[in-house]
Amino acid sequence: MIIAVDGPAASGKGTLAAGLAQHYGLPHLDTGLLYRAVGLAVAERVNGPEFEAAAIAAARALDAGHLEDIAALTSAETGVLASKVAVIAEVRAALFDFQRNFATRKGGAVLDGRDIGTKICPDADVKLFIQADSKARMERRARQLEARGLEVDRYALFHQIEERDARDMLNPNGGFYQAQDAHLLDTTQLGIEAALRAAIAIVDKAMALKAGGQKLS
Repeated sequence: MIIAVDGPAASGKGTLAAGLAQHYGLPHLDTGLLYRAVGLAVAERVNGPEFEAAAIAAARALDAGHLEDIAALTSAETGVLASKVAVIAEVRAALFDFQRNFATRKGGAVLDGRDIGTKICPDADVKLFIQADSKARMERRARQLEARGLEVDRYALFHQIEERDARDMLNPNGGFYQAQDAHLLDTTQLGIEAALRAAIAIVDKAMALKAGGQKLS
């Protein structure tokens, strides 16, 4: 069983994907960390003429060891870097195989990101698109950062989130949109447990319908 979970930053998609993976006993990959790792690797070259070439090289050299520094990878600044490297077609191509190999392992997997259901796993058994309004997402991310002892400028964070959404939606090499056969789940008013229950219900229903040979609605 392959479960694709897409959505914007701080919508709750990562938490839900991890919860789904635990519930169904499947491995989980946060694909956004791949782009964040590439962005972090070339952070000092972001405004230089060699930025694109460096990002491509970093993407081609990426392995699981580059995903271990979670604190650095999940900062707001690294999120901005991720969206900048994600517009490079060669970076996306270099990371495609990494994601696809993870998804097609024996037994299946849960992947979350921004183009899993549209580009990486268009054949996923179940697709979810998680959304929440920008203010709610800003507050969630702010609380995450403050829990690490970091000071947060909520005004700047709000605009970083909106700017990243706009950049990713306009990315000609991306696939950040709700797939036609994806199930929409709005988490704006939902806590973690309620959102996970809703996601599990969606997956269970979808798989039951699929097992019965019925068309998914």
